[in-house]
Amino acid sequence: RERLVMSLRTLLGPRHPILAEDPRAAELLVLKTFFVYPSLIVDLLSGVTSDFAAAHLDATFPVADGPGGLRAAVERICDEAEAQAAERTCIFVVDDGNVSDERAPVPSLLATGAVHHRLVARGLRSGTSLIASADDARDVHYIACLLGYGADAICPGLALETVAHEADRNDDSELSGPEAQSRLQSAMEDGVLKVMSKMGICTVDSYRGAQIFEVLGLGPEVVDVCFVGTPSVVGGIGWDALGEDVLVRHGTGRLGDGGFYRALKKAGAEYHTHNDDVTKALNEMKAAHLLQAAVKTGSNETYSRFAALVNERPATELHDLLDLVPAGPAVPLDEVEPAREITRRFSTGAMSHGSLSREAHETLAEAMNLIGGRSNCGEGGEGRARFLTRGQETGDKNSRIKQIASGRFGVTPEYCAFADELNIKIAQGSKPGEGGQIPGAKVSEEIAALRHTQAGIGLISPPPHHDIYSIEDLAQLIFDLKQVNRLADVSVKLVAEDGVGTIAAGVAKALAEVVHISGCNGGTGASPLMSIKHAGLPWELGLADTQAALIDNGLRDRIRVRIDGGLLTGHDVLLGALLGADEFSFGTAAMIAEGCIMARACHKDTCPTGIATQRPHLRAKFAGTAEGVAAYLLFVAEEVRQGLAGLGFRSLNKAIGQVECLRQRQGGDARAASMDLSPLITPPADPAAPRRFLRPVEIQRPRSTLGDRLVDDALLGIWEGDDVALRYPITNSDRTVGAALGGAIALEFGQAPPMGTAVVRFEGSAGQSFGAFLTHGIEFDLVGEANDYVGKGMGGGRIVVRPPDNDAGEPVLAGNTCLYGATGGELYCAGSAGERFAVRNSGTTAIVEGVGDHACEYMTGGTVVVLGPVGYNLGAGMTGGRVFVWDPDGLLATRLNPALVESARPDAELLEELRWMVERHLELTGSPRATGLLADWDATEEAMWLVAPVDLVRRMESQRASRVEASA
Repeated sequence: RERLVMSLRTLLGPRHPILAEDPRAAELLVLKTFFVYPSLIVDLLSGVTSDFAAAHLDATFPVADGPGGLRAAVERICDEAEAQAAERTCIFVVDDGNVSDERAPVPSLLATGAVHHRLVARGLRSGTSLIASADDARDVHYIACLLGYGADAICPGLALETVAHEADRNDDSELSGPEAQSRLQSAMEDGVLKVMSKMGICTVDSYRGAQIFEVLGLGPEVVDVCFVGTPSVVGGIGWDALGEDVLVRHGTGRLGDGGFYRALKKAGAEYHTHNDDVTKALNEMKAAHLLQAAVKTGSNETYSRFAALVNERPATELHDLLDLVPAGPAVPLDEVEPAREITRRFSTGAMSHGSLSREAHETLAEAMNLIGGRSNCGEGGEGRARFLTRGQETGDKNSRIKQIASGRFGVTPEYCAFADELNIKIAQGSKPGEGGQIPGAKVSEEIAALRHTQAGIGLISPPPHHDIYSIEDLAQLIFDLKQVNRLADVSVKLVAEDGVGTIAAGVAKALAEVVHISGCNGGTGASPLMSIKHAGLPWELGLADTQAALIDNGLRDRIRVRIDGGLLTGHDVLLGALLGADEFSFGTAAMIAEGCIMARACHKDTCPTGIATQRPHLRAKFAGTAEGVAAYLLFVAEEVRQGLAGLGFRSLNKAIGQVECLRQRQGGDARAASMDLSPLITPPADPAAPRRFLRPVEIQRPRSTLGDRLVDDALLGIWEGDDVALRYPITNSDRTVGAALGGAIALEFGQAPPMGTAVVRFEGSAGQSFGAFLTHGIEFDLVGEANDYVGKGMGGGRIVVRPPDNDAGEPVLAGNTCLYGATGGELYCAGSAGERFAVRNSGTTAIVEGVGDHACEYMTGGTVVVLGPVGYNLGAGMTGGRVFVWDPDGLLATRLNPALVESARPDAELLEELRWMVERHLELTGSPRATGLLADWDATEEAMWLVAPVDLVRRMESQRASRVEASA
């Protein structure tokens, strides 16, 4: 959607100092992309393409040298590159293609990274370019790693040869070999662009050599040669083990497919966390509510079998390498806190109504409410009927945690008002850097209504929150949410990564009540395969970093820490608590407990158990019950109790952060033993420092003074049906004015108009989030200007922004990201606004007199009229709604991405509607521009354009042509 700021342009050749003018600095080979073909490499090595001296580096080693040959080969390649670079060789081709029965390949990532760092260390890298001719480069992640560790260009020779061969030999396809290679190139380039966008990087030059990775399972002897400076918290295997792997792969390379798979299986293939045995065992928990009597004794054969399968599996997670050490003598089980005290710490993963069927989603909510836990509704909204069940002893289907994600789908003032906790999703463990997505097949009329979108059209949330670009912005959003719902906790969901502790400390300082660390092993049902395999880190690493940073900054006792990412048993919970977690979230396990069979078709709308589908005939097969899910979690809690008793603790509180009760498992697999888990289990330097949440702090609930005054002055009158008129001065320190009143009205009246109204006039310069979460019955009239986020999340009401009488003209009256996620109401601004105006607008009508770049991005509903200049990328990703632009200078076409939206002339009916809207704008704001446009409406009509999604414009043009034919 923002490809116009992305570039894969690649330059080959020596770089010269940029602070001195030198004609040689322009002598570079310019490529459109990093992806090159073997023919270019041949030309470079023969000197045909350029005058640059090029050299070939043989990245293979003799099989006879054994595993140690790998390290020797890497050293040889580096020595050759250093020597030739000193002789002014400019281009190096690191080539692993010289493979034979006698020679094995050096993994191209090891070779490229080692050469890159050797040349950097010797001060020679800027005078050279590296091309990786890599037969092992066959997926986007590997390509991204090569770029990240120094490759200027990449030739995936074997992949190119393979796709061409397959295309040519397939008689049923018209695809030719060159076409197949071109598609491979496009896929690789698009994948790299996606990876770059997830990291917030626009050009491949900025990504190249940036090393935005973390190492998991490699020892320092490898990292210090090939991946210098990359975080590797727990160490791992070294050169000999890598050499063994290379030789095993080389030895099986000559086998047929069947022989290869048999050899792989014999050698030990991947063990999946949710293998068939575990899934089948957990599915039997559907009937566990029939055994609730067994919960009281803590004994149940079905659950015990399941827990044994998980707890005794081969080492799959980092915590599988930890053993328990009692803190003291065991205590009687009846002295340990009851299971229902422990389940209060449990929540479900954030799975939306949309990704799940209504039945499955409601079952999870009801189950958590039965045991005192919290269900997280995910990013998709909930219906009012569920809100109104809040607090019922049975049948309470209200999700206590309401998620605020980047797409703001379903986020209304009412939605926020009915939350016990508002969860800001910064990242998702299974696909960090990506927004949530739901395919069009799953966007039924019901789902579209909840999300304020169009049925049948797929939805993708933006990768970032467009109102969060710094920790200060995050603090502002937390502040906003605490105004619209003054009783709700606010949590922030982060992904486990190196350095997440620093961010967690910022979250605590931004006054959130909960920081949620999400591991990479959960929530994979509809995540891209590349993200499942290669993105994110285990929760153990993120939790350890978070715990250490919070303790070091004196913040641990004032914030709760929650984890998720593949938690299955009470043993998992106990280990998480000992490592520092206060709370625990179950996603996949909870779904399996209500009937999921791990079909991995969550994104296809074909779930055979009726859980992850919107198809009525499949939803009818749903057989899960709230009692079954609740029973499973109670069994988990009972297992936690047994573990606590064995360790000598009488409550989970006492166990939190007690890493002294953990030690790394000795013996067993040699590769697992090569990892050093001491960073996870080393106690804090100060033994007296708090290691768990102890108390909330009074400053945790900051208030907007003017916003609260507005509630005091207006709410009772609105409640009683009065028409209230108020007037206040306002300054830029008055933030989020209107949210508290909007939340209070929404809690009582929902999305319906209240009995009375409030018309409030402000004079001055409003602070951030003016009119955020406004709702029906409230009108704000601001004479002055407003900062960022005007009308964010508003669900109704009206905001008018106009300049003072002494304004000099052409005013800029509103900041960036106005109307972000708005679902209703009106905005009239007699001046310009900043960038990302009306991003994710779902139903608001707005008139503004100029906007910056990316306006109306991801818009799904509503109407926006721009009576002035517009920035680039207008309407990117629009799937609904209308944008009208007054374009007297004819620049609109240069501001659109034609692959996403088109412009068309409005018909007479739309022009009449437009005129009425401009008249209304003049009436409310007194806009001089509106006066001038209406004075010569014929000329104004000639400069008016409609911008809408491509399919909507085509449909309108077709309907117009049909009417013309009919009239003829």
